[in-house]
Amino acid sequence: MARFLTALPVFNEAAHVEGVLDEVLKHTADVLVVDDGSTDGTSDILAARVARRGDVRVVRHAVNAGYGAALTTAFRETLAGPWDGLVTIDCDGQHQPRLIPEFVAAATDLATPADIVSGSRYLKRFAGDSLPPAARRRINEEVTAEINERLGLALTDAFCGFKAYSRRALECLHVTETGYAMPLEVWVQAAAAGLEIVELPVPLVYLDLARSFGGALDDAATRLAYYRRVLDRAEAAVAAAAGGHDASA
Repeated sequence: MARFLTALPVFNEAAHVEGVLDEVLKHTADVLVVDDGSTDGTSDILAARVARRGDVRVVRHAVNAGYGAALTTAFRETLAGPWDGLVTIDCDGQHQPRLIPEFVAAATDLATPADIVSGSRYLKRFAGDSLPPAARRRINEEVTAEINERLGLALTDAFCGFKAYSRRALECLHVTETGYAMPLEVWVQAAAAGLEIVELPVPLVYLDLARSFGGALDDAATRLAYYRRVLDRAEAAVAAAAGGHDASA
């Protein structure tokens, strides 16, 4: 049976972390928390849990490095271990840990194995779905459509953090984007590597309607421009790498 590590990137989630971890552990025994420099007591909660129960492993960044940096740490830790792949799930209560086995099953299906299984909040409607903030939904739609056009993909949700990655996928991905735009770099590299991508429907749950993306990125237009710069940079890096390989062949 395939063994997948489940990793949670965490930053200042003192209100949610214990409850989310309790729920995650109902569905998998192998859990890594990447504490991305929390300052609200999350680190103390995690340290106490490890000392008391020892049911999760924690890697802590000394300072907040960003969402993408936390996931890069999870990628590295997975590849350094015996794992066949990685599930990533957010710690803010918006994802459903009960779906973890479905993500692993989709990644390891013998008939149609997937290198990346990505949650989609827009593939299917569920009873009780939230109404997404208008600006976030518009940006998601625009960026998802642009990714599909640029890369020849058929995504419906470019930004969902609930994913499963095969070990092969992790070996192909070399992420440098440290912020919330990290998934865009993943899509560019995944398309270039010819990775098999499937989406799984997940409920649409927004608990923090006023979440900050950090400074100027809270402005929707600025955020959209930033996402496009990340796409441009990622495509340029892939093209440069391909050119280097051609030159050395």
